[in-house]
Amino acid sequence: MFAVVKGTSYILVHAPDITINNGSTQTMERAANPDSEYLKKIKSHLRKYQDVVAYPPNQVYIGNKSPEDLWTINAPWYQNGIDGADRFGKMGEIMPQDEFYALMKVADAFDLVKLEKAFSAAMQKKLAEHRLLGREIAQRLGEGVELSEIEDLVKNHHAEGMYMDGRLAGCVKRAHDRDINLSSHVMFENIVTKASGMLALTHLIKLNNIDPKSIEYVIECSEEACGDINQRGGGNFAKSIAEMAGCVNATGSDVRGFCAAPTHALIQAAALVKSGVYKNVAIVAGGATAKLGMNGKDHVAKGLPVLEDVLGGFAVLIGQNDGINPVLRTDLVGFHTVGTGSSPQAVITSLVIAPLEKGGLKIIDIDKYSVEMQNPEITVPAGAGDVPAANYKMIGALGVKRNELQREELNEFAKKHGMPGFAPTQGHIPSGVPFLGHCREMMQKDLIQRAMVVGKGSLFLGRMTNLFDGVSMVVEKNPGKAAEKTGVSEEKIKAMIAQSLKEFAAQLLAE
Repeated sequence: MFAVVKGTSYILVHAPDITINNGSTQTMERAANPDSEYLKKIKSHLRKYQDVVAYPPNQVYIGNKSPEDLWTINAPWYQNGIDGADRFGKMGEIMPQDEFYALMKVADAFDLVKLEKAFSAAMQKKLAEHRLLGREIAQRLGEGVELSEIEDLVKNHHAEGMYMDGRLAGCVKRAHDRDINLSSHVMFENIVTKASGMLALTHLIKLNNIDPKSIEYVIECSEEACGDINQRGGGNFAKSIAEMAGCVNATGSDVRGFCAAPTHALIQAAALVKSGVYKNVAIVAGGATAKLGMNGKDHVAKGLPVLEDVLGGFAVLIGQNDGINPVLRTDLVGFHTVGTGSSPQAVITSLVIAPLEKGGLKIIDIDKYSVEMQNPEITVPAGAGDVPAANYKMIGALGVKRNELQREELNEFAKKHGMPGFAPTQGHIPSGVPFLGHCREMMQKDLIQRAMVVGKGSLFLGRMTNLFDGVSMVVEKNPGKAAEKTGVSEEKIKAMIAQSLKEFAAQLLAE
């Protein structure tokens, strides 16, 4: 039987100081031109935490609003925040930066993170009051150290500063004095990924009433890679996150595929469960500091706030078919092969048309396509256009070409079979998977029957190939525990077996 989506979670972390100090655009600008106008202006373009919580796409991401709600909110969304918006959602939360620094300390297994004493004490109280983390997590923080020690580590020992409103609150030390793979900058990135992944997995477990001991395998599918000089990218984020979340019976590994990795992980998890290797597999992804403020120069130049100021994360539990949750059709998988080519039509044909043809389906048989769900308010000012809209336009155009859609229906295709982009540009985060939580809810409410998750990846960025990548899979509403092909129910079969055994035993006694 096919595997199912048994639960989802989505988290965001507001990270204004991390954006300035650790985002790749800003760090490269600082190295090349430390007195640039952009670096002088960026601080005045940062959003307040309350604005980030009220931002409509963020509320969609954590489940308090549906993607379709964005059609009804006037643009620009950053000027039309949602009154009374809650940091906690049905599917996750938006965490402030100070609490996240504390979570980084909790995630630190080698005493690399140092927090200032007063800051640590304040955060211990805040984490203890967190509705999901609580006192057990807060007690792992420790007492902290004197500010003078942190200042010395940053100034004289290459530590990476952790700032709040430009003031030092802590630091991350390097893990080796010569290995660049264990430098403080890389360790900062990796601890951020681990901590945000742990937050997502904790939400998955607690919001969906999952026993962490029931999870047998974890696949981590973000964009960072941990390892030392002898095995750069060797891993393993998955097992380190599982350890933090109390998944004591789990093993795991990391999957990397640029932006397409989450969909690769979804297919792999579904296959592992369907094959019977594992009963419950969790997919987890933490955030990427490098992507913070990635398009910040364009945003600042156009007078916009720096909208790439949040780290993203998610977790999904894939389990055995329970007759309730959405089914993952591993027989209806699309993939961009080496020989596919890179033209938009060839890509969409391989990812969308091919799996539909396997199932005898038409383009219009998919109620919702979840493509690269990039927030257009981030990408349009940077010149990348409305990415989801472009994908829907291409899918719809192929539908017209295949006579599955009338030309006059093309303009409405995106609204009927798609949705506005609402995910932060964290690379791997937008690609298909952000809709899974909403998809699960919509299928359980009988609002949709089928969806397709499409992930794409830019392999050429690694300078190993000019190829690009993509995979997809159809998700269906669970039809329930169907009767056997013979038409005889499972209960009836059990009764027949019991009766046969009873008769056989009686016959033996008679002999």
